[in-house]
Amino acid sequence: MNIFGRSSVRWRIALIYFMLFFVVLAVVSVYLVGRIEQYQLSSLKENIERTISESNLPASLGAYDSLSESGEEIQQTLDSSWSSFSEELSVVDERLRVCASTNANLVGQSAADVFDAVIIASCLLTGENGESDAVLSGGIPVKNLCYIIESARDPGVIYVRADLSSIQAFVAQSRLIFIRAILIALLVTVILGFVLANSITRPINDVTDTVIKMAGGDFSQSVQVKSDDEIGQLAEMFNLMREKLEGTLSEITGEKNKLSTILEYMADGLVAIDLDGGIIHVNPAARAILGLSDDAPIPGDYDALMGCIAENISLSRIKASCEKQGAQDVFSRGSGIFAIHYDRFKDEDGEDIGIIILIQDITERQKLEDMQRDFVANVSHELKTPLTTIKSYTETLIDGAVEDRDTAVSFLEIVDGEADRMTRLVKDLLQLSRLDHRQERMDFREGNIVSLVKRCIIKVEMTAQQKGHQILCRFDPQETFRVLMDNDRMEQVVLNVLTNAIKYTPEGGLITVDIDADGREVRVSIADNGIGIAEDELPRIFERFYRVDKARSRKMGGTGLGLAITKQIVEEHQGTITAESTLGKGTKFTITLPRAVHKGIPNIE
Repeated sequence: MNIFGRSSVRWRIALIYFMLFFVVLAVVSVYLVGRIEQYQLSSLKENIERTISESNLPASLGAYDSLSESGEEIQQTLDSSWSSFSEELSVVDERLRVCASTNANLVGQSAADVFDAVIIASCLLTGENGESDAVLSGGIPVKNLCYIIESARDPGVIYVRADLSSIQAFVAQSRLIFIRAILIALLVTVILGFVLANSITRPINDVTDTVIKMAGGDFSQSVQVKSDDEIGQLAEMFNLMREKLEGTLSEITGEKNKLSTILEYMADGLVAIDLDGGIIHVNPAARAILGLSDDAPIPGDYDALMGCIAENISLSRIKASCEKQGAQDVFSRGSGIFAIHYDRFKDEDGEDIGIIILIQDITERQKLEDMQRDFVANVSHELKTPLTTIKSYTETLIDGAVEDRDTAVSFLEIVDGEADRMTRLVKDLLQLSRLDHRQERMDFREGNIVSLVKRCIIKVEMTAQQKGHQILCRFDPQETFRVLMDNDRMEQVVLNVLTNAIKYTPEGGLITVDIDADGREVRVSIADNGIGIAEDELPRIFERFYRVDKARSRKMGGTGLGLAITKQIVEEHQGTITAESTLGKGTKFTITLPRAVHKGIPNIE
């Protein structure tokens, strides 16, 4: 920090104060010294004139007929009466000869050689007194005064020459005293100037220091108000401004933190760019969508970040598309599908300064929409087939086939079968709907899953024997694994898996059932050596209406909803169901349920 720079105002105030006093004192000193000199000269002149006037010397000298002839007598008068006169006094006749003088060396000499002949001649010619200043050869300053001696026959002048050395010495001494006084006064002025400047600049320095601290983020500082003058008002206004600024910045910081938190945790990706494509901001969701890690550097411009993904979202395209209003588009990246919404944002003057881009992952939504479309198509197809069959056979019966009892009974059996098929379909759909909306009431009780599986095997054993299947139980029938379950719903799950295993296993097949557990979970595994499922179709087997072999599934009376219902019921039990399969070698389903930890709930066996 430049201390001199900070003190420049103080220096200027002190310098102005110093110069003001210096000029005033200099002017006053010059004026006073001049007045003192004038006063001394005037006093000298007045004293000489008063002495000459009171002595009546001009009149007494004017009584002489001839000054030159009465020189000795005049000299005696001067010697007797004017010997104590401090100045040099001489009498000069009209021929400019010194007749008499208090300085004996001058008597008889020509006045033109020793005096100022000009004022003497002027005095003789005009009859008026004269004066002049001169410097003698020795450098002695003198004052020359000339007074007319009025005489009818032989006029002359009284010439007084006063030594001004004492006056000039006094004036010089006075000037020196004034100079010393000025120096002392200026020293005091400088000190007082700095004190005054410091009293003015200290509040300003306090404000400056406070501003520096505020620039560093500390808004707890305040300026002390020590006066009611303009400086004090400035300090008060600064403190008021600081409070307002602190409140405003606190509010701005709060809003910024809110915005940062929103951008940080929003599920949609957000990218902000300027009109030249420079990256302003990329939130974490956008980084994840674009495959950038948290510490990975962001590309320098938009096209390097996103424009290279698809041509329809390049910088030139989105700038043109949102020229007048916001626009949107869709692009694919990897296995994901994303919707992009973008629009321009403006500054406070309404000028476009950039583009805000919102990226939404619509992969799941797209899959759901596809599933909904497939669901509607499948339901329509599943209902259309039995309805078409029923319609065909009823029309045949109406056209006369009803008269043939055997034919009529055969047709009605077909119609009844198709009606049952539709009933099963509607029943399954209603159950799925109830499961989806959590409207299917579950009667959860602690029960032994081993006992439930044994009952299910007994129920399907006859069907398995008809196809020549062998059901192999690899678990201990006496074992007890207790789980919290709805007995009817869980029986539906096990029966559905077992039934599918019997359906899709050729005659003479092997179906294996195993139950094991660890400290937290129970696993029921049902495996067959049937037709199996292709690897690319395995992830979709729990979708509604999805069939691996659609022709055989319909022939066997399936609706394509069994596994979807099974999965929903297992998930309601906080469990999971998974499938492993190899095409042509068989399929294995594993149902995993949490072991019961609840107390006081009725048991079922």
